Amino acid sequence: MAMEIFHNTGRRLGASLLILCAGFAQAEPQHGLSMYGDPALPPDFVSLPYVRADAPKGGAITLGNTGGFDSLNPYIRKGTVPWQLSTFTHESLMARSLDEPFTLYGLLAESVEVPDDRSWVEFTLRAEARFSDGTPVTIEDVIFSYELLGSEGHPKYHSLASQIESLEQTGPRSLRITFNTDNRELALLAGMRPVLSKAQWEGEDFANAPIAEIPLGSGPYVISGYEAGRYVTLERDSDYWGMDLPVRRGTHNFDTVTLDFYGDASVLFEAFKAGEISALREFNAEAWATEYDFPAVTRGVVVKTEIPNALPSGITGFVMNTRRAPFDDWRVREALIHAFNFEFINDTMTGGAQPRITSYFSGSELAMRPGPATGKVADLLAPFAGDLPPGTLEGYELPVSDGSARNRKGIARALDLLAEAGWTASDGSLRDATGAAMAFTILVQQGSSENIAVAELYARALERLGIGVTVAVIDDAQYVARTNSFDFDMTYYRRALSLSPGNEQRYYWGSEAADQEGSRNLMGARSPAIDAMIDTMLSVTEKEDFVAATRALDRLLTAGRYVIPFWQFSTSRIAHVHEMKYPQPFPALGDGNTYMPELWWYEVD
Repeated sequence: MAMEIFHNTGRRLGASLLILCAGFAQAEPQHGLSMYGDPALPPDFVSLPYVRADAPKGGAITLGNTGGFDSLNPYIRKGTVPWQLSTFTHESLMARSLDEPFTLYGLLAESVEVPDDRSWVEFTLRAEARFSDGTPVTIEDVIFSYELLGSEGHPKYHSLASQIESLEQTGPRSLRITFNTDNRELALLAGMRPVLSKAQWEGEDFANAPIAEIPLGSGPYVISGYEAGRYVTLERDSDYWGMDLPVRRGTHNFDTVTLDFYGDASVLFEAFKAGEISALREFNAEAWATEYDFPAVTRGVVVKTEIPNALPSGITGFVMNTRRAPFDDWRVREALIHAFNFEFINDTMTGGAQPRITSYFSGSELAMRPGPATGKVADLLAPFAGDLPPGTLEGYELPVSDGSARNRKGIARALDLLAEAGWTASDGSLRDATGAAMAFTILVQQGSSENIAVAELYARALERLGIGVTVAVIDDAQYVARTNSFDFDMTYYRRALSLSPGNEQRYYWGSEAADQEGSRNLMGARSPAIDAMIDTMLSVTEKEDFVAATRALDRLLTAGRYVIPFWQFSTSRIAHVHEMKYPQPFPALGDGNTYMPELWWYEVD
């Protein structure tokens, strides 16, 4: 390449060469990678700052899930998988730090290299990296995994694949990934893809693998036993290759972790009280205050721990499918939000102890600010002003009721909005211009007793408006199949968000994902403005611009009125056997589920 350039001499080309060389000169192997600036930890860090590096190994714990499972492959769309599974058994080239947003440190990779423009990333594998069967993790495995997941894997992996220009092995243990778009997060995203075994999956039907075909991983645990729908047992790999890595030291300390499955939350709670479960996260503040006084707690056998949560609230509530009428009309969605008597329902369900989610990123610096959009946020939204949902630029707030059961003000406002949308009361029903009555189904997953109770309370309120509502309770398999294919009117929706939102936002509410079965865009959002804000988040180089773009996105999502928000989970409440210990202080960027049991250990007092 150099000989060809020098042969074609010229001032313009020479200047280009200097710029090119400068870019390459600055691209040097590093121990970590950050979206903005440099990683906080030095190359010679011994362990992550929030772990107990010398935590003892040993002990067995049992965790409980509701519902069931019919797959042990977390990387395909087919089937229902225990949600914790991938964190135990598989690894990526790099690992997150729970103290630093947008920062990764080497795991399978010993180093990472990027140019200033992030147009490519190069990883070098650790020579000692091994799968649990003892075979080495190779560059061929990495390339194969990226190609397999991008073509046959779960849809959430497809976006990265479409933005990769080439995957090239550059040395015995190194590869370069070149991107075809301006997206600064891609280098980090590439570092977080799970690595699978080429020897296991080459030539196999990966997307339809039977449950007996357990994916081979390089992680600290292996699946030692299971019964479909009942339990999964994971054993700590005594020969785990990475136990002394800085990003692994002091983590994954339990010898055995069993995941047991129960029909519903009440049965799970009784199993915990009986000592069959080692730890349980309680999402309801009132239940935490009133129901955890059973003998094991009073004797000190079970300990109640509260862990502060510094993450954005995310969004939890009933999502409306805008692919279907009448939810395609924002006035109908706004009416349904007014009809949801949050203050009364919150008092009934949680004793009023948990504040309402006010926006998708509420409780963080990424949240939209009250009142009209200003500064960079207003500038970003201005090109779309004519097509924005009402309240996006002016400011939008959720309605507040007086807390009484009847919610007269909310019901009256809902009727006005529905009338504006062409719905009028006739013969006890709300009807459109053709005489068709408004009726829809709220889809709820079996075992989620709290969500069922909320749906039934809401259905009774909607009946006062003349709306026919059916609460349909279905099993896990049906629920996954129907939500994956967007076959619902309204359903429960929970989307956790972090302080480092990036490419996954396209999968959550990007226009392309609205028609991509299996995506998390359950609401069917199709908005050029949302797409533009996500693009801006991924391309800016300054944190200030990133925050502005995220706040603008938060305005669009909240004012879009896609979800009827519930209450926040700003504190993680975990009850656990006293032998389970945890590090302090807690990591800044996680909640209780983020690092339990990864950072915990077993120790008898």
